[in-house]
Amino acid sequence: MKELVEYVAKLLVDHPDLVKVIEVEGDRTSVVELHVAKEDLGKVIGKHGKTARAIRTILSAASMKHRKRTILEIIE
Repeated sequence: MKELVEYVAKLLVDHPDLVKVIEVEGDRTSVVELHVAKEDLGKVIGKHGKTARAIRTILSAASMKHRKRTILEIIE
């Protein structure tokens, strides 16, 4: 999941070298923390959160294969 989020985020932002993804795995749930540059935060979130919601949807569909729940947190 970490690689998927990192790939999508790097395509969206102006500073892909500043994208950092940390995955904390539990038994049934994984938390993926996405760190981007401050000026790229709006691009990752999108208008009214639509881009962030789309990333979460892709992540949710991909995590169903592993029978886990994945939560995406976008951190400044």
